[in-house]
Amino acid sequence: MSVPEQLSSRTRWLAFWVLCSIQLMIVVDISIVTVSLRSIQSDLGFEEARLAWVTNAYTVGFGGLLLLSGRLGDLLGRKNLFLAGLSLFTVASALCGAAQSQEMLIAMRFLQGSGAAMAYAVVMGIVFTLFPDPRELGKAMGASGFVQAAGASVGILAGGLLADGISWHWVFYVNVPIGIVAGVLALRSVPADRGLGLRAGVDVAGAGLVTGGLMLGVYTIATVGDHGWGSAHTIGFGLGAIALLIAFVIREATAALPLMPLSIFSSRSLTGANLVHMLMVAGTISFNILIALYMQQIAGYSPAVAGFAFLPIAVVAAVVSLGLSNRLNMRFGMKNVLVASLAVSAFGLLLAVRAPENPDYVLDILPTAALIGAGGGLAMPAVMRLSMAVRRPDHAGLASGVAGTSGMIGDSLGIAALTAIAAARTDSLLSDGKSPAEALNGGFHLSFGLSTLLVVAAMAVAFFVIEPTPPEPSPGAGGSPAEGTEGTPGADPVADPEPARP
Repeated sequence: MSVPEQLSSRTRWLAFWVLCSIQLMIVVDISIVTVSLRSIQSDLGFEEARLAWVTNAYTVGFGGLLLLSGRLGDLLGRKNLFLAGLSLFTVASALCGAAQSQEMLIAMRFLQGSGAAMAYAVVMGIVFTLFPDPRELGKAMGASGFVQAAGASVGILAGGLLADGISWHWVFYVNVPIGIVAGVLALRSVPADRGLGLRAGVDVAGAGLVTGGLMLGVYTIATVGDHGWGSAHTIGFGLGAIALLIAFVIREATAALPLMPLSIFSSRSLTGANLVHMLMVAGTISFNILIALYMQQIAGYSPAVAGFAFLPIAVVAAVVSLGLSNRLNMRFGMKNVLVASLAVSAFGLLLAVRAPENPDYVLDILPTAALIGAGGGLAMPAVMRLSMAVRRPDHAGLASGVAGTSGMIGDSLGIAALTAIAAARTDSLLSDGKSPAEALNGGFHLSFGLSTLLVVAAMAVAFFVIEPTPPEPSPGAGGSPAEGTEGTPGADPVADPEPARP
């Protein structure tokens, strides 16, 4: 897909901000419901074990369909799939808000997650098409990186304000006017693309295997808290998910028209960036959820106050991602910036390990929030650009779906694993005679330490796997940046043996 020559800079940036607003809305929706769960439970009478499905249903639909949606965007047209996904997300959000029963809310949350996957999966592919100039692309990635890094914090803040100030219904209703306005603007500003056509890769068997495998995998991770890691339920469904995904890889290696050409992973930068993305999200997003619980259960903050306590993460992420990330990436190279920013995030997480039972916000919480905001705001733009290092522009939608899937897996796995480990540590300390507050805080400390290790692992992958990215010359240093910069679709000089069209 190429941008029409007559598309003005103003129109391109309008299209980008429309895409960015939907990206933010979708990222926010993953966390915004978290602080409203108790209100939903009280109103609709959820049992504790079933309440988790208010979030799990969204996660299963979102995580299960991201990869398939990314490829369908390449085949059917990314704008078409984006608008279809946005429409489904908006309608499902309205129905979630109007839900008067547990069953309706859970079903609509699944549809909401499915629509989110369709829209989210193709956003990065469209953005890379809008900005062929690396300098403009870098600015766009800075803004997109802010959305990724600060979305969870914004969601917790918004959820606390809406749940405390109005009602939990508005956690969902707020998406409706945003979705309608964004849809109208997207129709006018986002460039239309033809797509490759269904003949270029309609692998029905592969689509069934990958969708089933991812949904089953996300379901298994999401229900670990109910059954335990060593239960027959977790092991059985987990092995089933692995078997389906292995069968999918075998299918794609032998299919004449694969849904996901495995050659996309021949780029070390793309493969490494997705591993980094998964580990980084597992550490930082799960930390956001856990620190919100810490502030409410240990520090005694209300949901709204806990939400405001997250503001430094969003503010600092905005400053560094919008104001610094592009210049630093161009001057020092994306790999170097990524490694350094992950080190900043890891140090911020490490500070949280010492969080006391009676924390002082300025001394015990604010430094961690500021460092995580700075690290995430610098890391995410680099990760997203590197994860789009495809050899062929017509694989950009697939790469976008892969990047979204890696983040979703990290999110689901990190939250499930770290919350379960924190709970187990708390139970162990209680049995040793510790006070409830001391035991609860001990569980948080362990989970914060593991979050730190996950980000350190991401830093190691970035250092050893991702290929060096040379600094890009500034506009005054002799011409425009060289074509073929790593991290841009079509950048790899090695010819792809697959034909562009059948």
